[in-house]
Amino acid sequence: MRWRSVVLGLLLLRLGLQALLALLPALARGLCLHPRLPCPGPRPPALPGPPAGAAGRGARLWGAAAGGDEYERRYSGAFPPQLRARLRDAARGMFVFGYDSYMEHAFPRDELDPLHCRGRGPDRRDPSNLNINDVLGNYSLTLIDALDTLAVMGNSSEFQKAVKLVIDTVSFDKDSTVQVFEATIRVLGSLLSAHIIITDTKQPFGDMTIKDYDNELLHLAHDLAVRLLPAFENTKTGIPYPRVNLKKGVPPDSHNETCTAGAGSLLVEFGILSRLLGDSTFEWVARRAVKALWSLRSNNTGLLGNVVNIQTGHWVGKQSGLGAGSDSFYEYLLKSYILFGEKEDLDMFNSAYQNIQNHLRRGREACNEGEGDPPLYVNVNMYTGQLMNTWIDSLQAFFPGLQVLIGDVEDAICLHAFYYAIWKRYGALPERYNWQLQAPDVPFYPLRPELVESTYLLYQATKNPFYLHVGMDILQSLEKYTKAK
Repeated sequence: MRWRSVVLGLLLLRLGLQALLALLPALARGLCLHPRLPCPGPRPPALPGPPAGAAGRGARLWGAAAGGDEYERRYSGAFPPQLRARLRDAARGMFVFGYDSYMEHAFPRDELDPLHCRGRGPDRRDPSNLNINDVLGNYSLTLIDALDTLAVMGNSSEFQKAVKLVIDTVSFDKDSTVQVFEATIRVLGSLLSAHIIITDTKQPFGDMTIKDYDNELLHLAHDLAVRLLPAFENTKTGIPYPRVNLKKGVPPDSHNETCTAGAGSLLVEFGILSRLLGDSTFEWVARRAVKALWSLRSNNTGLLGNVVNIQTGHWVGKQSGLGAGSDSFYEYLLKSYILFGEKEDLDMFNSAYQNIQNHLRRGREACNEGEGDPPLYVNVNMYTGQLMNTWIDSLQAFFPGLQVLIGDVEDAICLHAFYYAIWKRYGALPERYNWQLQAPDVPFYPLRPELVESTYLLYQATKNPFYLHVGMDILQSLEKYTKAK
């Protein structure tokens, strides 16, 4: 089946950060890493950019004053194989440290509290603590999240051990209210990825087969998805409720407001599950939600807002941007097309991409030529296209990677340089950065993986060794600034 082969391709994209940097951001909440450390103090005063390098693109993105010549000399050469091997081993060691620490000090809780070195689960005393309760469902989250990492690392013995542990100990019959989006991308996605890895006849990561495996992970994924389905019921628009109790369904006090990304980024996992089971229900509800959101776009600009009322279809949040609340909606449109080949997904993405270019993009037309500032994507009013604020957030760093997948590599190089320049200044991406003031608005870094995935995809597209140096820089920053002592 064509889609099954593409699944592994998308799995590798999903693990771009994970394979390159040992899945630290994907597991950060559960490993011995501190996810909300303030960004370290300023480094260089200027924002540097990447050189032309092997691919001949991205030269002097910020001009000679920004140090382009220095970076060209430093990064245009080859990346020694010995250095690659050393960094690969370092990344593996960082993952092993985090995984072993979780298993020793936190399992079967959801994650490891890195400062107190003990397990952590849902905050039962404070149900309003959504930062914790949206993600942690009392189902050994980090163990499930680590399955595909273990496989990509080639650790077959630990992968097989972890799979059996999940089969023997994990249950979703919990009185836990979780966010549908988080449970889908972290838990459902991990179970499906591990199931596909186990059953793939080609075994690209080594022998990851499980003796007497009887599709138990697929059954767990099915059980979880069934428990998420109530979120799609009793909604007049077809857009799901943001949260569901795994045992009781949608809570009586549930809000009718949800974000575009949360409701519109379920199609990959739900679609794969439907195809594996031969049951179209899951893909149908996820696709219905995407179409419902798409139908609510502005007639004037074609843009979508970031928060919508699921009963009335009215936009509560009218900000249109590429960051929190919107980001993965666009990502899933394109990746769903790559995965399933449904033309309507590509049509929606192409239209959305053009509207983004028309209304969100600021700066000069060409990346490296002409007057004015380098290109930047800003937050605007969905109806008018007028600027709403002067900040961007770290989630937006996914967009260069998406541009690579659509073939807009030149613009991806340019935008990636902007985010990496901010990283170089602070040693991390601030959660929000004010591009007008050139200073953080929200000065912490919750170990987000978006910049690294974009870096990985740009390297695959250009083979420019500059991006290997970026990966090395990020890896070293994570080790230096985010590891709890």
